Amino acid sequence: MKCPQSFERALAFVLAKEGGYVNDPSDPGGETNYGISKRAYPDLDIKALTLEDAKAIYWTDYWSAAGCGMYLDGFGGFIFDTAVNQGVGFVRGLMEREGFNEAMLIASRLRRYSEIVRKNPDMIKYLRGWVNRVADAIQAFL
Repeated sequence: MKCPQSFERALAFVLAKEGGYVNDPSDPGGETNYGISKRAYPDLDIKALTLEDAKAIYWTDYWSAAGCGMYLDGFGGFIFDTAVNQGVGFVRGLMEREGFNEAMLIASRLRRYSEIVRKNPDMIKYLRGWVNRVADAIQAFL
């Protein structure tokens, strides 16, 4: 699969953050591999997922679905990471709002993390990692 360099760069960032196979019972995504979750793909053998399969999913269901290629390389990468971490629907909803830009996306992403923790205080253990990921994505892409 041949993809644009901007996708490859964003994918490398996401894969570095998501890692390989994990089955953390306290993670709402459940079993994941390369950041692809059993919750999102219940019919997929997550443990057997290959890097090429994950790349194809990320290209179709995240990069293309979120319209990342419509934006400059850096902002498209940041949008992609947000779509992976918080969902394509979340990103698409923001894109439809007047004044959609980098600052709105950053603020909305951080606000959503606080809402998650407010609704489920046990998720506080993930908050530092989520905020650090946003900071790393800002540094990498914006």
